Amino acid sequence: MRDPATAGFTLNQTMLRIRDPEASLRFYSEVLGFSLLHRLDFAEAKFSLLFLALLRDGETVPQDAAERLRFVFSRETTLELTYNWGTETDPDFPGYHDGNAEPRGFGHLGVSVPDVAAACARFEALGVDFVKRPDEGRMKGIAFIKDPDGYWIEILSPNGMAALLG
Repeated sequence: MRDPATAGFTLNQTMLRIRDPEASLRFYSEVLGFSLLHRLDFAEAKFSLLFLALLRDGETVPQDAAERLRFVFSRETTLELTYNWGTETDPDFPGYHDGNAEPRGFGHLGVSVPDVAAACARFEALGVDFVKRPDEGRMKGIAFIKDPDGYWIEILSPNGMAALLG
């Protein structure tokens, strides 16, 4: 039973640090279908926050700035990409830890798709890097791809997971 004191709580965002906002925006929008909801630039601190989400059919982002911010910070499952200015051109920047090498920590994001095989065929045609294809490993029917910073994204389907785990 949920504590009534938590009524209205929403898991709003997961944040990933990124090296190159153009590469990340291209990947998340063109490969996975995310929309950029809002970008906040903090010039004094030299960083930007980019908020993305998978919009529902017919859903639109408000044009009014205040309404847009309320929309961004009230919805569920927003991806916040944090960009520290200059990392994309710094030859000494080592990149961010993806959490899947030692020491292990963060694991992956998960994106549910209607058809894993069809999505993966599209990813293959787009040149996306795979960690695991749907027919590999012990857990068949799921895949893992990498974003431009090496973060893993699990590709799964509700029906496939129900069959696999049910």
